[in-house]
Order: sequence, then structure tokens, then C-alpha cells
Amino acid sequence: MSSERLTSAAAVSGGRTPFVLSGRILAIANQKGGVGKTTTAINLGTALAAAGKRVLVIDFDPQGNASTGFGIDRESRRITAYEVIIGQSRLADAIMPTKVPGLDIVPATVDLSAAELELINDPRRNYRLRDAFQSFIKPYDHILIDCPPSLGVLTVNALAAAHAVMVPLQCEFFALEGLSLLLRTIERVRRALNPILQIHGVVLTMYDRRNNLSQQVATDVRSFLGDRVYETVIPRNVRISEAPSHGQPVLYYDVKSVGAKAYAHLAGEMLRRDQALAVHA
Repeated sequence: MSSERLTSAAAVSGGRTPFVLSGRILAIANQKGGVGKTTTAINLGTALAAAGKRVLVIDFDPQGNASTGFGIDRESRRITAYEVIIGQSRLADAIMPTKVPGLDIVPATVDLSAAELELINDPRRNYRLRDAFQSFIKPYDHILIDCPPSLGVLTVNALAAAHAVMVPLQCEFFALEGLSLLLRTIERVRRALNPILQIHGVVLTMYDRRNNLSQQVATDVRSFLGDRVYETVIPRNVRISEAPSHGQPVLYYDVKSVGAKAYAHLAGEMLRRDQALAVHA
């Protein structure tokens, strides 16, 4: 999305006024598919809930994989993120419990893919999710938005509503090229739509210590972004891959696996960063 269109939308809606909510809203975003966004949303949310936090995951991807990963079958998804973003339902009415104590979800279905076209003439199309939060008072400590693999209206809505962005980055050859585009989009959204938006950090995913390419990508990303990159890395782990087919986070499927331990460490690092970001906000 061009900076001109973003600026125009902000002017129409008066969207530069900072908003206040209880709880931190974190968009998990990367326009590239297959980098671990949904896996991170599921397992980071579960680890935060295990630490005693109240967590809401918003499945904002028309594929609905976060919903599936928590064992929510499609027939049960009666009110979804689609109804919320087009204004048919309140956010609170779309919330469903999961099997993880302390963690709820707003599910998604393929219907969400129609929202971009339906909102094309709406002057507040970039603020629909943020508007849904304005009347939302449920006491969550953390709200995680699982974004689709694109930089379209849904992702821009998530960025306009969030306090910060977490970027999962697969350790592969083209990682930095796509990352640069995403960082430019985040900066445009921050300038035009959401002045409080911060980059929470970049988390390296699918890391294989035996692979020289993974090590080189990790070195390059840390050289490029410095302390914006989390110390925690998420390894390639068969248990992480198997867990969604059982409708479970990996921390439930195999809590002793290296993947489960990595996400527990990421949750701890995220909470420490939250404190630092709040100080400098």
C-alpha cells in the first residue's frame, strides 16, 4: 500500500490521535508466507497463558490456521473476524474459549478474504479493527493478531490497531529482502495511521544449527537490525510441525520438546521487552 493512500486515509479519519487500551496489542506480521507467523501466535500465546497472563489471539488470516491449531473446527466458528471487521458483530461477541486456560480466540474463515473488496470505498477501511477495539473492555494482558501473508488491508488494519509488531523471519536466502519491504510498510503505517506503533522485534524461525545458511542469515539479520532481533531463536523441530494436526500448541503436544522450550523462552524475552518498550514509549 502506498504512503500516499495511507496518508489520505489518515487525513479522512483523523487517525493520528493515540488510543489507549488495557493490555498490549501485538501484530505478528510478515508478508511472506511460511515463516511461522501462525505457529508463533499459537505457541507464544500459549506460553504467555502458562505464565499466568490473560491472552486473546485474533485469527486475522482467511486461511484460519490459528483457529485450526487450537482445535476449533470450522462448524463452530459462527462469529468470526470477518463479521467484526465489516461491522456486523462486536469483537466481544466473536470471542471463543480454547482448551488453553486463560487463552481465548477470535476465529477466522475464508469469508475474511472478501473483506478487502467490501471495504474498498470505506474511508475508515484501515481502522475497522482499531474501531472494534474502542468499545472492547475485556481484561486481557496480551492480544496477539495473526496477520495474513500480505501487506493488504487486513495487515494494515492490524498495524493500525497494534501497539507493536513482532516479525517472524525464516532463516533462508531471501529473508532480508522481504524484511526491508515490511519495515518500510511499518514505518509508513506509523507515520500515517498509528504514531504509537513500535517494532517489538524480529524472531528467527526454522533455524537449523547444522545448516551454514541458517547461521549466515542469522548473522546477517543481527548485523542489519542489532538488538531488534530476539536472542531466542525458534529451531526446526518436528514436534512444532506435528502439533497443529492434533489441534494443539506444541507446549501441550510435547512440552519437553526443543520447540516448546524455545517458545517458552520467547515469551519470557517478550515480557522483558514489553517493560523496556513501555518505558521508552
